[in-house]
Amino acid sequence: MTTKSAKTIVLGVSGSIAAYKACEIASTLTKLGHNVVPVLTASAQKMVGPPTFEGLTGNRAIVDMFHPTQNAEMDHIAVAEEADLFLIAPATANILAKSAQGIADDWLTTALLVTTAPVLFAPAMNTHMYAHAAVQENIATLTARGCAFVGPGSGILACKSVGPGRMSEPEEVVAHVLSILQESDSLSGKQFLITSGANHEPIDPVRYIGNRSSGKMGHAIAQEALRRGAQVTVVTGPSEVDPPSGATVVQVQTALEMRDAVMEHLDGKHVVIGAAAVADYRIENPGETKLKRNGDGMDLKLVENPDIIAQVGREKSNGQLIIGFAAETHDLIKNAKAKLARKNLDLIVANQVGTEESGFGTETVHARFLDTSGDVEEHPLLKKTELAAKLMDRIESLLQNGQT
Repeated sequence: MTTKSAKTIVLGVSGSIAAYKACEIASTLTKLGHNVVPVLTASAQKMVGPPTFEGLTGNRAIVDMFHPTQNAEMDHIAVAEEADLFLIAPATANILAKSAQGIADDWLTTALLVTTAPVLFAPAMNTHMYAHAAVQENIATLTARGCAFVGPGSGILACKSVGPGRMSEPEEVVAHVLSILQESDSLSGKQFLITSGANHEPIDPVRYIGNRSSGKMGHAIAQEALRRGAQVTVVTGPSEVDPPSGATVVQVQTALEMRDAVMEHLDGKHVVIGAAAVADYRIENPGETKLKRNGDGMDLKLVENPDIIAQVGREKSNGQLIIGFAAETHDLIKNAKAKLARKNLDLIVANQVGTEESGFGTETVHARFLDTSGDVEEHPLLKKTELAAKLMDRIESLLQNGQT
């Protein structure tokens, strides 16, 4: 994934245990050709040292408003005016409060009052702290002023509490940065419909059957389409990651709900991408109340769910581009070719699942693109964000060739 031109990104790191994630963010953005200026608050320096960020970015880390060796070109006004984006990752409750109230007691908070560049916060804090009314009011205030937020996610935090407050993973933060810095309008005017995530098919009101899909691939595809100027609707089942904030999001649980949502939003879409791991089966008669153990086990009768992308393929309008996914553990190419033809697709992404490096829940994937000409385009192990960029390049090529 590359950018059209280098941008100056001020990376503000505040005092959270999640500061280690900022190292990967700094490294990734620098490798993409951007000029990353690291700024560490006093608390952040107790988590990760300035030399780490200096080595990753090639820029001196700003650590103090009045540091005697501070470069003149690092003056807070000069840098704030030069910046194309301020990224605060991690963003603690303290830095959110200072920013919302206009407090300027160090280099970072002073520069935030000066800059006219977009500001993106990646919150990280205790879940009860995040839910506190004061923090939520500060977030609302900053949002109303035009600041953007990525995350936080939910999970087990460093303090052992469980819930929202976990800083988004570096890949997700970088994807949001690239979306904000978007220069490309190559897909402007194009409307995308993307399915993502898993399905949960109820056994009773308490239990369900499902699969291991994390939603990361669908999220990456949606983010990349947005970055190139497309209008994106995401129909998502349960997922480990939230769809990008710039998309229209339809939340569903079951395959039948996903099918209905897709068909409702299908009209007028130029590109439809079925990245969801749709449940092949559902319980014929799920219990209306919790099924109790009786010592005899449980017999479940499964019936097939509709094949959503196949239905879209049958009903596609002239020029509509339909792309499917084939997640296979064996006979990858053979099975993918059969699905490509049977479902009337224009392109299928065949990806190997069931390994530590490729498949559901992983950050990377080994995939092939197959089209109706019989060509197979292989992509060795890539991050899912990188594969999303490759897929969008292929889509643009198909669109330029008159596919839609």
